[in-house]
Amino acid sequence: MTELAIAKNIAKLENRIRIASQNCGRDPATVSLLAVSKTKPVAAIREAATAGHRAFGENYLQEALEKMDALADLPLCWHFIGPLQSNKTRPVAERFDWVHSVDRLKIARRLSEQRPAALPPLNLCLQVNISGEQSKAGIELAALPALAVEVAALPRVALRGLMAIPAPCDDPDAQREPFARLREALNKLQIDIPGLDTLSMGMSGDLEAAIAEGATLVRIGTDIFGPR
Repeated sequence: MTELAIAKNIAKLENRIRIASQNCGRDPATVSLLAVSKTKPVAAIREAATAGHRAFGENYLQEALEKMDALADLPLCWHFIGPLQSNKTRPVAERFDWVHSVDRLKIARRLSEQRPAALPPLNLCLQVNISGEQSKAGIELAALPALAVEVAALPRVALRGLMAIPAPCDDPDAQREPFARLREALNKLQIDIPGLDTLSMGMSGDLEAAIAEGATLVRIGTDIFGPR
């Protein structure tokens, strides 16, 4: 995909976010776009950066580290959004700015212990299995409050909010239901952890529903970079 095409796609998405936000009475500035660049070449990420985009999401650690090295000349913000095994936490703690896929205290503890003191705290989101799918990672809603309190107390990391990937659905009204449950869960957590401010939810097919229910960060890949 050409640089011009990627720039146009980003502009289209930003406009889509603006319209969706305004339609539900929200300030578009409260919703950020995360470009999901997994499996995409370094050249495509550089083209998106040339168009002014700075936040990129990666699922696969080794691939991400190679891209970071190749793009070290750019001031980019890197989000790890894939499943994270405990033996892979050190490079994530050392190189990333955000992790969206924390669903166990063991992972959060390791990220906390391995985050270099010279860096800002690593921003964390707890992944919730909001649709109860056995094939998906994430903590159940019932177990969320206890985990959130423990993670929020860890040093060198900053618990920022929640992430979810609901089961696919084409009905716009039905799309909103799991997003609403995630928003309500965040609202309850904010009583004891007032610093929580992030709802990482919504992708190409459901970002309007996610924004209507309070998403602060939508994760988009195909609509920026084209199909894998």
